[in-house]
Amino acid sequence: MSSVFDGSEQLERELAPEPFAAPAAGALLLHGLLLAALISYGLISGLFKHNLWGNQGSGGAMQVSVVSNAIPLPNNQPMNKNVLTTETPSPAPAPPSPKEEHQVDQTAIPIPGKQVKPKQQTTPKTQPHQPPPKQQNLAQYGEQNGTNIPRATQPQITSNGPVTVNDSSFGSRFPWYVNQINTKMSSAWNKYEVDQRTARGSRAYIVFTIDRDGSPSRVQLDRSSGSPTLDTSCLRAAQRVDTFGALPSAYNQSTLMVSYYCEY
Repeated sequence: MSSVFDGSEQLERELAPEPFAAPAAGALLLHGLLLAALISYGLISGLFKHNLWGNQGSGGAMQVSVVSNAIPLPNNQPMNKNVLTTETPSPAPAPPSPKEEHQVDQTAIPIPGKQVKPKQQTTPKTQPHQPPPKQQNLAQYGEQNGTNIPRATQPQITSNGPVTVNDSSFGSRFPWYVNQINTKMSSAWNKYEVDQRTARGSRAYIVFTIDRDGSPSRVQLDRSSGSPTLDTSCLRAAQRVDTFGALPSAYNQSTLMVSYYCEY
């Protein structure tokens, strides 16, 4: 019977709740002491500083490039082989020292019988003063040699293309009449009368006289072209013209001598 009571008491003890207040209080106390020790160690070792890097706020990511810690050394460049360079440059020549003048010792005892030649002072040679040349401010007139201008008594020839007039004033006074002679001769000359074997550029020169009424006379060959057909055709051209027109009334001569060439 006693064993039964002992078993029931043991069962009650096992089923009875264990006390947890004291163990919990001990655990909290132990954790508080541990936290206080960590805070004290952080304050002492300076882990918790007041001035932190950066501004207070949300953190961000930062990219860091890892480089080598070695310092780059300068490259060994080859020596310049220019002809102007040299390893042992020559020093600049020293300026010449001034020539020392011989100083005479004033305390020396002169030797009798020896004469000291005095030093001669050289004076620069100057040229004798010459007075400047006298300038003439007057212009010299009439001292130039006279020019030899040829004086001809023959009348000058005036030409206008193939037509040449043997009068210096006629061509300038009556150019329209000279052009009229050229037109008449060009119309009267038949180029097909010339032999085709005649050289190009050949010229036949003729001379004739125009009377007061404008009719040509005394037509003749002045210079042959070397082609008989060209010479003949040029003479016939002057003979075909009935009249070149009466000479200008302001022209005081009775005839006008004309030279003309026909070019093939």
